[in-house]
Amino acid sequence: MGLDNDQGVEMRKLLPVTAAAGLAAWLFFSRRGRVTLGRLRGLVSQARPKQYDDATLKDKVESELFRDEHEVKGAVNVNAQEGIVQLRGQLPSQDLIDALVDRTRKIHGVRDVENLLHTPGTEAPMHH
Repeated sequence: MGLDNDQGVEMRKLLPVTAAAGLAAWLFFSRRGRVTLGRLRGLVSQARPKQYDDATLKDKVESELFRDEHEVKGAVNVNAQEGIVQLRGQLPSQDLIDALVDRTRKIHGVRDVENLLHTPGTEAPMHH
């Protein structure tokens, strides 16, 4: 007894659904499946950086930047908008500016840095 063409088409349509149901049952009802699912969740959460609201990100950046750079705390204004941190102000050297920008980029939650810092005697960069 063979399958006629319509039955074969229906069987092929059910195969992915049956496979998905079997995989779901394995993931949720077997110990090994739950362990695998937990590992997958962990990988996904690590791949997606934590998002901070603007005020929290601003506070986090200020805390991390000025922890070691107390002398520049009053000279640098920090603002955050949708994960983009703006640094404004005047600092004594370009090396210090570069170091602060680099450190800011490495802070978890910072998507990008807009550097509006400048040295004495140079014009302040314009906001983009």
